[in-house]
Amino acid sequence: MKVAYVHDWLLTRAGAERVLEEMLREIPGERIYTLLYDESEFRNSPVAKVPVETSFLSKFPFVKRYYRKLLPLMPMAVESFNLRDYDLIISSSHAVAKGIIPHPGQVHISYVHTPMRYAWDLTYDYLADFNGVMRFLAGFMLSYVRVWDYASSGRVDVMVANSKTVAARIRKYYNREAKVIYPPVDVHRFRVSENVEDYFVVVSRLVPYKRIDLIVEAFSRLGLRLLVVGDGPDMGRLKRMAGRNVEFLGRLDDDGVAEILSKARAFVFAAYEDFGISPVEALASGVPVIAYGRGGVSESVEEGRSGVFFYEQTVDALVEAVRKFLQMEDGFNREDIRKSALRFSPERFRREFRELVRSALGGD
Repeated sequence: MKVAYVHDWLLTRAGAERVLEEMLREIPGERIYTLLYDESEFRNSPVAKVPVETSFLSKFPFVKRYYRKLLPLMPMAVESFNLRDYDLIISSSHAVAKGIIPHPGQVHISYVHTPMRYAWDLTYDYLADFNGVMRFLAGFMLSYVRVWDYASSGRVDVMVANSKTVAARIRKYYNREAKVIYPPVDVHRFRVSENVEDYFVVVSRLVPYKRIDLIVEAFSRLGLRLLVVGDGPDMGRLKRMAGRNVEFLGRLDDDGVAEILSKARAFVFAAYEDFGISPVEALASGVPVIAYGRGGVSESVEEGRSGVFFYEQTVDALVEAVRKFLQMEDGFNREDIRKSALRFSPERFRREFRELVRSALGGD
């Protein structure tokens, strides 16, 4: 059986790329098709062991600097791949990868990290990068992309969602049902520490939608020690609003992150995410999570047993959740919290993925 993989773009090893890596470990592919590829990011990855074919977009000069603005060209780019020689096509999609054109007799499984959010619920965020006539033209093109995105969902034989949150979005935008297979988290990299220190922690890229500003402002008000791990374009703004009790550690390696997480009183998470890898990493360290209780985190964290939720993305709501945590803190069992994270292991993901493929191909 010849297997092809399709992935939107391979420019960093983030959560979607780690899902692709686990897929490749379980079911090797003959080739990976992707719009753009940065080989230097995948030297020690299963991706490096497979031939990678890129689209015509990769020939644009300095394209990695502005590729997101090329969204209107991406449907054409992914449709340009000729996959007629394969029996099974597996797409890993958060933008256009699911839109490849399959041939009769082929089986197409798509693991959907999310429907293309620029075409749907993040349309106005995308348009904010444009002004005047360009904004009008971008809006016109997004209407075309939205129609294409819906139509291309019909090219998928078996659709998989990375959370119940995404499955609901697939149902709303594509009128399709999707099986949920949670993404793999390297839970074995984390350990419960016997020495809990007096700080709270957030681990994140520092970009506006992660809402680190809520966390920084809330902890500046509370006066509790907060460690911020990560970097990004929002760093300067966050530092300016931070009190003296907030420390920015920048980007740390995997061992450094595991060490910081394991000794924290709690992990703080304020974003609306489709799944949320970092809260599960905190759980794998036995660390309770204080989180915005919408989206995928509501599927990994159990209020009262492994964390505390707040339901409005406001400083006041987060402050109240932290105070609630302080009253409950002694009741959390760190070993039990760690056990709750093991259901997201890579081994579990590979097993469920293998069973899904077998079923899609008509196996028992």
